[in-house]
Amino acid sequence: MGLKDKAENTAEGVKGQAKEHAGRAGDDRELEAEGKTDQTKADLKQAGEKVKDAFRK
Repeated sequence: MGLKDKAENTAEGVKGQAKEHAGRAGDDRELEAEGKTDQTKADLKQAGEKVKDAFRK
C-alpha cells in the first residue's frame, strides 16, 4: 500500500504544478493558488509516508 500511496502523492504534486503553471499562463491567481495548495498537500502526504517507512524499518 505504501508504494501506491507514494505514486498517488507524486501524481497529485504533478497535477498541482500543472494547475500552478496554467494559472500563471492565464493570469488566473485562484488557479495558481489552488495548484500551490495541491503541491503542499502532496508534499505533506509524502512526508507522512517517509515517517511510516522509518518506523517500519
